[in-house]
Amino acid sequence: MRIYTSEVKPEMDGEVVELAGWVHSIRALGKLIFVILRDREGTIQIVAPKQKVGEELFKKIKSLGQEDVIKVKGKVIANEKAPGGVEILPLEVEILNRAVRPLPLDPAEKVPSELDTRLDNRYLDLRKPKIQAIFKIRHEMLKSVRNTFYNEGFIEVNTPKLVVSCTEVGTELFPISYFDKEAFLGQSPQLYKQMLMATGLDRVFEIGPIFRAEEHNTRRHLNEAISIDIEMAFSDDKDAMDILEKVIINACKDVYENREKELNLLGVKIEVPEKIERITYDEALELIKNKVSIEWGEDLSREAEKALGEVMGGYYFITEWPTEIRPFYTMPKEDEPEKCKAFDLMYKDLELSSGAQRIHQYDLLVENIKKKGLSPEGFKYYLEAFKYGMPPHAGWGLGADRFTMVLTGMQNIRECVLFPRDRQRLTP
Repeated sequence: MRIYTSEVKPEMDGEVVELAGWVHSIRALGKLIFVILRDREGTIQIVAPKQKVGEELFKKIKSLGQEDVIKVKGKVIANEKAPGGVEILPLEVEILNRAVRPLPLDPAEKVPSELDTRLDNRYLDLRKPKIQAIFKIRHEMLKSVRNTFYNEGFIEVNTPKLVVSCTEVGTELFPISYFDKEAFLGQSPQLYKQMLMATGLDRVFEIGPIFRAEEHNTRRHLNEAISIDIEMAFSDDKDAMDILEKVIINACKDVYENREKELNLLGVKIEVPEKIERITYDEALELIKNKVSIEWGEDLSREAEKALGEVMGGYYFITEWPTEIRPFYTMPKEDEPEKCKAFDLMYKDLELSSGAQRIHQYDLLVENIKKKGLSPEGFKYYLEAFKYGMPPHAGWGLGADRFTMVLTGMQNIRECVLFPRDRQRLTP
């Protein structure tokens, strides 16, 4: 039975094992050939002395090239000088497929490539151990997030991605042809999450794609992203922040404990916060008043985010935002209606999540829709859910791709997505 390279240990000396993967590199020194075999879990050295493997097998191994796919049956040899303290003496080698050469990029990373070249040939780029480390860490994070939700009593749901109305004012939508109707790709599961609060499914989460037709061209934005969303009934903004805090701390802890190999490969020292500090919008402006000029009621500019990130460092919440600049469904504070029960989760200068307690009263929600210059008629089916017993509720959306950036130390969000979609990129 085939095993992974990471499962081969020095104490298996003399055992016969079967491995499969790609030729990471090959080096011939006269009558001795060294092949580095790579699979999902790492690499292992295959040593083929001509006198031991025989003429025919030696010739076959010598014919191998970088990135050929092979299966190897061989004897485990404990060798302190070999990488990992072990190597393989091949008994049989089956060539499963040949790779066309020259390669468009070097998965062994001896020759660096520009990001565009790497993304154009992503199927090769993803073979690099460092690149795979990003997605193993991402996997660990998503696994941890789901476990936290399960432990907190949340139910996983899947909402439609074909919609007829927008969620937020000012966010561009991707129109599509949907038979004889106008439709769009969903920019958020927000409205559906809220509708579910009226069903009795009082704690729900979804991990799925969102689409935003914004003409950004930054290292932080994509036009298709993965969002981690929750909604919880009989809850307020503080309850929602408490859950988000648990999600972040647990994910950081799980990655730290379970992905040491990948973190070391990327040279990343992960931060595991004990608690996440909460500051108000007013306090945020006070902290940066000597660095950036921001009028009360304005959203934070990129310059302001950078200044605040320098002051705060790490993870922190910004709470009590001006009501005017938040979406129509955000609940105003009872004693200060010019402020609302909204929050953002930041990591230094990077926004990771946005959330709030929502308006659950039908009349107030209709009023707010009109204030934002929108037509209640466009939200007919959404509003119906608020007529028949909608409980107080709150929730948030967390960018999985941005969170992966933080956990892996990547500076460009495209590094954290298998096949990114931005203004210029629709393939592969």
